[in-house]
Amino acid sequence: MAARAKAGKAGAASAAAKPTSPAVLAKPLREAYGSGRPIAPIRDRLAPGDLAAAYAVQDLNTRHWLKAGRRLAGRKIGLTSTAVQQQLGVDQPDFGMLFADMAVCDDEAVTLDRVLQAKVEAEVAFVLERDITTEQATMADVLRAVGYAVAAIEIVGSRIANWDIRLVDTVADNASSGLYVLGNTPMLLAGLDLRDCAMEMTRADQVVSTGVGHACLGHPLNAVLWLARKMVEVGRPLQAGDTILSGALGPMVAVKAGDRFEARIAGLGSVRARFAV
Repeated sequence: MAARAKAGKAGAASAAAKPTSPAVLAKPLREAYGSGRPIAPIRDRLAPGDLAAAYAVQDLNTRHWLKAGRRLAGRKIGLTSTAVQQQLGVDQPDFGMLFADMAVCDDEAVTLDRVLQAKVEAEVAFVLERDITTEQATMADVLRAVGYAVAAIEIVGSRIANWDIRLVDTVADNASSGLYVLGNTPMLLAGLDLRDCAMEMTRADQVVSTGVGHACLGHPLNAVLWLARKMVEVGRPLQAGDTILSGALGPMVAVKAGDRFEARIAGLGSVRARFAV
């Protein structure tokens, strides 16, 4: 009888440890958008480090939103800082989808109920004027495809409670995406020094984040090249008109009601994100 009891406990433990299917995990993440209530981390419900399963969760929700009528407007790249990669034990960035209803106008008031646990970060955005469908794309393909660069503020958010995330959590949660703001000074690449461009972000005229172009994988366009290759690999190649958020140039900053941020990036001008009281 004792042996049977032990076997039963072992079987229960094995069943409990069985990874949860992506379809089961996708639903609560999706529902957190509407409920405004974050959920517990999902990493313990996946096989350890199962990045493919995390992207499957993201893709299921992407397909759901597209079927519901949302329009895909671009991509965001995360984990472009080598320090953050080392912290999470990874050797490459991650990506998420940008939908058209995530775009916010420069200095438009944003209510905090639109993004769970909002934070902001400044980065260089690119808008494509040509598709990138070539396998093993090169930097020349990227340079030919980019129409212009522009300063951007990404309003990141997390459906995971208290931002208690690891790599699979953020990947499944659409790379912790929220909203994004593009500046109104589009610049051609010719003559821009995006490797050494300085970034400064202020809140009420107080500097809260600084950085430089090469903090993003050595150069923001390196991040775009990585993304272009990855998107062909997963069957969602980048297309003309897509907006690409290339990754943070400095630390992200938590947001509270009434905040107004302004990010200035050398050569690209400025952009503002404002939050309603």
